[in-house]
Amino acid sequence: MPTPTKGPRLGSGPAHERLMLANLATSLFEHDRITTTEAKAKRLRPLAERLITFAKRGDLHARRQVMTVIRDKDVVHKLFAEIGPKFATRPGGYTRIVKTGPRKGDNAPMAIIELVEELTSVVTEAEKARRTRVAAKKAPTGRTKEIAQDAAAESPTAAGVASSIEDEQAGAASSIEDEQAAAATGEQPDGAPAAVAEAPDVEAATERAAEATDALEASAADGAEPTDVLGASAADSAEGADGASVGEEPEAGVEPAEKPDGS
Repeated sequence: MPTPTKGPRLGSGPAHERLMLANLATSLFEHDRITTTEAKAKRLRPLAERLITFAKRGDLHARRQVMTVIRDKDVVHKLFAEIGPKFATRPGGYTRIVKTGPRKGDNAPMAIIELVEELTSVVTEAEKARRTRVAAKKAPTGRTKEIAQDAAAESPTAAGVASSIEDEQAGAASSIEDEQAAAATGEQPDGAPAAVAEAPDVEAATERAAEATDALEASAADGAEPTDVLGASAADSAEGADGASVGEEPEAGVEPAEKPDGS
């Protein structure tokens, strides 16, 4: 058997109390806030939050459970279509009670019970309250160097940190100056000239050697001995290729031999 509620009943009997709370819940979901006595607001709050929990489930059984309390289908539709999804991320506490002044006539304590807003981040709510935005984090400054210099006389560790920072800054400054001077004089930072001597044309010498080799093979295929010109051209091309491979320029005046007509 359910435990009876402590305190006096709101109506003449249990059935009357259930009807009163059902009507209060219907008005709350329809208008989002109502004004009533503190006793009725405190008794309505657990019932309203239980119905909102059913609306968050959204299944057929939950809808039938809600309709045993709220008989207005339009209010039930609003509860399941608007109020339930609005509190999907909130684990509880869907209503708020705000006490107001006493009522005229019988001096009964009055209160306003209303639905709370959607659950938002704490930072957003704080920004709205202050009407300001949280400032972005600033980049680190040279405060570490200043602290190390101030404490250098007190601790050898701090002195070592300060000296290492100064050495790093001096090295960075000197490297920047060297790069700027090299860019102005046209030399590399290590002293090597910026303009490197042109390498010998290795591809041209290789092509001449290949042409001479093709001419020799063609002559051997015809059964005749290679001429002196072809031999000299082949030798010069081979020497030029060897010189180019080791970094020497081929001799000037050597022209590639032409292929014979038979090749």
